[in-house]
Amino acid sequence: MERYANFGGGSSVAAFEFGEDWITIQFRDWSRYLYTYQSAGSATIERMKELAVGGRGLGRYINRYVKKGYASKRR
Repeated sequence: MERYANFGGGSSVAAFEFGEDWITIQFRDWSRYLYTYQSAGSATIERMKELAVGGRGLGRYINRYVKKGYASKRR
């Protein structure tokens, strides 16, 4: 996984990795959520990828727009 830059400070996101049609987010509490095109929609996943690489706004975006749109959760 790649460490999330967190340029805004205070994000709950710690790391991420992604493929063509999915993204996995690891939060600071070590939980990992898999989001897929099927579970959250392609536009949402692509936006999450942009925010992850940019290092700002990903946690806020998930809380505001994605919420429970994950395919699976691991602790």
